[in-house]
Amino acid sequence: MPLIKIPGMLDPHTHLRDLHWSHKATFASESKAAIAGGYWAVFDMPNTAPATTSAGRLREKLKRIGDSAHCDWGLYFGASQVDNSAEYAQVAARACGLKIYNNATTGDLLIESDAMRERHYRAWRGRGIIAVHAEGETVDSILRLARKFRQPTHFLHISSEYEITALAHAKEEGLPITIGVCPHHLLLTEADLPALSAYGLMKPELKQKRDQQALWRAIQRGVVDVIESDHAPHTIAEKTAAAPPYGVPGLETTLPLMMQAVADGRLPLPLACAMLSRNAQKIWRLNPPPDTYTLVDTDASYVIERETLYTKCGWSPFEGMRVRGKVREVWIRGQKVFDGEQVLSEAGFGRNLFGAGHES
Repeated sequence: MPLIKIPGMLDPHTHLRDLHWSHKATFASESKAAIAGGYWAVFDMPNTAPATTSAGRLREKLKRIGDSAHCDWGLYFGASQVDNSAEYAQVAARACGLKIYNNATTGDLLIESDAMRERHYRAWRGRGIIAVHAEGETVDSILRLARKFRQPTHFLHISSEYEITALAHAKEEGLPITIGVCPHHLLLTEADLPALSAYGLMKPELKQKRDQQALWRAIQRGVVDVIESDHAPHTIAEKTAAAPPYGVPGLETTLPLMMQAVADGRLPLPLACAMLSRNAQKIWRLNPPPDTYTLVDTDASYVIERETLYTKCGWSPFEGMRVRGKVREVWIRGQKVFDGEQVLSEAGFGRNLFGAGHES
């Protein structure tokens, strides 16, 4: 059994839900899903209900996830349409970064004003990563801010040829930017929507084949830094409703999908492992604790089935797909937290990688 060891798998882009959306998923259920997917740690986005846009809401969320999480974690603070930058001094040390939504997505944190975006960039300057949802020509607007403020900026879920081309040029220019892409944009296109129906709806939407090919070329050239899941669970009832929400789960499928891509010759194994672990560690200046790693059987082949998933929503857009790469063990801080079948850590075992997690 050819086992590989990946130190400290890290997903910097997840929506763990909980709080008012506990019917979709909880910090407990989705941190278990993260461990089953091989992850040491995940970072949760602020477009929850209620949104993480004040020091008080961050404290509430820190307490809730601190009591519940089975793996290590970080929380983003959200930039608000109503300027909340005065809060940054209080929250920056306890957040993994600032998230700015510059295009439409789940929640009500959309910021379309260039002037307001600049106010947030100016106020957060020097406080760590800014992670952005930016699509199409909005990427150019954010690059102007990265150029002006030299603020490290992570571009999440890049999905189009236009976007990846602009960002590749920005990297050549030397701007302090990094890039994440998602398995659903790498492996699905709009041609899959008739079969997937609402299970294929996400933001950004699935694109054309040429966009997908541009993402793969960028990966092979080393332009892309991180493979991130954009794990965004919704219930089956919500997805089959007349007006289904956008978002798909991905924590348990990202690693095997990338291992299948390795088996198919689409990317080298060391590059796949780096984009799932080491690169994100470098971007967020984190070192995995001692004895924190994932053992993966790269020869194990299986079909993705909803019955085996830990995520509370209980479905995947990749159901029925055969993949290669089975998580056999996950260790965090010297404790085995997954044995290939069961999550072994207790609720509250996870730690905040950016400060104290249990606050009153």
